[in-house]
Amino acid sequence: MNKNLQNKVNLGRALPLMEAFYTIQGEGYHKGSAAYFIRIGGCDVGCHWCDVKESWDAQKHPATLIEEIVKQAIKYSNIIVITGGEPLMWNMEPLTLALNKKKMQIHIETSGAYEITGHWDWFCLSPKKNKLPTLDAYSRADELKVIIYNNDDFRFAEQQAKKVKENCLLYLQPEWGKRDKVMPLIVEYVLQNPSWKASLQTHKYLNIP
Repeated sequence: MNKNLQNKVNLGRALPLMEAFYTIQGEGYHKGSAAYFIRIGGCDVGCHWCDVKESWDAQKHPATLIEEIVKQAIKYSNIIVITGGEPLMWNMEPLTLALNKKKMQIHIETSGAYEITGHWDWFCLSPKKNKLPTLDAYSRADELKVIIYNNDDFRFAEQQAKKVKENCLLYLQPEWGKRDKVMPLIVEYVLQNPSWKASLQTHKYLNIP
């Protein structure tokens, strides 16, 4: 990468773009809505069950100018979902400002482990045990989504729920590879603890991105 482009990445004027695609949001509160997803490369949170490990190494994904990302995004939907990887490893201010000028509704899916930059209409916080969210991330969360891989994750979920604002929506989502084993546990837990909702990766059942 040349020095000029690297400088733009450092400033958030270009980002390591892994992929961008138009689909239906499959998870959480906005499931079923048409949305344009922008997946940013780079993540060091290191979840062993991550289903997009190819996103971890930012160097494998082309640094793409914000103007080009926005130009493509506005062709499809007014809901834009920024995901990763871990998008908050980068300065999100230029991207969200440019999308905001186009009257887009901007969502983020993040572990919350990094300083929050950018302006968000919806903040989905998905905390991870090995790199916890910042205090600011807890206060910003509109939606708390905890991935359930084993029984201890229910304890972790309750710990995290104590840190978010009162009106934050609470979701338990099975890790895809363990869904057959874990989903009955989630169902029983939600029945006993109705402040939580079950979240499914419905896009995977529908075989869409």
